[in-house]
Amino acid sequence: MHRTQILLDDWQYSALKSRAEREGRSMSELLRELISQQLGEAAPGRLDLKNIRGVGEDRAAYGREHDRFLYGKQRNDR
Repeated sequence: MHRTQILLDDWQYSALKSRAEREGRSMSELLRELISQQLGEAAPGRLDLKNIRGVGEDRAAYGREHDRFLYGKQRNDR
């Protein structure tokens, strides 16, 4: 992780702080999540269930291939 400093407008800071308090999380954690969502990337090591959307409709997929859909790994990548 890298430490950085940003400047927020007053309304941005208030909204971020309120949401973090409401969700029982730190502002840093919430900001990291929002940035990841905006960049279209799931946090490394975090399961992203949208990756398996439509797996039941894939005729070539079978049960042992779940790692490919969940983690992007092939069977030999372990």
